[in-house]
Amino acid sequence: MNEEVFRAVHDVLERGESAALVTIISTQGSTPQRIGAKMLVYADGRTVGTIGGGCYENDAFWKARRALDTRKPLVAKYELTDDIAEESGLICGGQMDVYIEPLESSPHLYLVGAGHVSYHLGRLASTVGFRVHVIDDRDKFSNKDRFPDAMEVVVDNIPEWLEKASLSPLAYAVILTRGHTHDLDALRALATQDLRYLGLIGSKAKVTRLHEVLREEGITIEHPDRLHAPVGLDIGAISPEEIAVSILAELIAVKYGKLEGAMDSGVKALRWIPPVKRTTPVAADS
Repeated sequence: MNEEVFRAVHDVLERGESAALVTIISTQGSTPQRIGAKMLVYADGRTVGTIGGGCYENDAFWKARRALDTRKPLVAKYELTDDIAEESGLICGGQMDVYIEPLESSPHLYLVGAGHVSYHLGRLASTVGFRVHVIDDRDKFSNKDRFPDAMEVVVDNIPEWLEKASLSPLAYAVILTRGHTHDLDALRALATQDLRYLGLIGSKAKVTRLHEVLREEGITIEHPDRLHAPVGLDIGAISPEEIAVSILAELIAVKYGKLEGAMDSGVKALRWIPPVKRTTPVAADS
């Protein structure tokens, strides 16, 4: 049975999907499954494998769905002589610990614009596991010589390409174009997409103006809590290299749930306009 689960895990990671792996890690007494039994729970509710069935497996299933939201592993403990076991007809007299681990493949990062900040961000992001895609309408900037480690380097009309592209809900996108008009076009194309992270370079004033334009056009940001603008952590970055570091730090923080779920974690997430004063230069990424 675990072979089927292992194949499913491989497919999940290969396709860039998310799922949670549920594994029995310890048992005492009589239990319906042994240590190592596994069940994979997909984000859409499908499952592969089993840890023994019954109400406790159903409880583990819902804990796995929750782990996909929080992206944090946990250990669930079950007494197979308690009410939850009795409801299942599985009064085995044993105890069981289950490890629930959310799985995600290496995240895809779309750099919209291939200027100076994008150049440094692309190189850095590849070293920490992001699968980098670059899109720009200038072949002088968007090419394999400048982005040798990128999975994909595209020269095309930016908004048209973004509207046609099928970006995963787990994808990260950073808008780093050479001007406000191009930023607006890119933001318009990405605003209604379900993304893990959407970042936009620029000042608070610029961000506010772009937001107002979208609102006047009747466009609503799909997930405003996932929009990070101005992009990057406020570390006092000045040079393109330093700005790239600040953006990558924010990407990593989101990846590990450090800037999301503020209500649960007590960590304040960066929202549409952060309440802190930024010292990062706000010029377009030309």
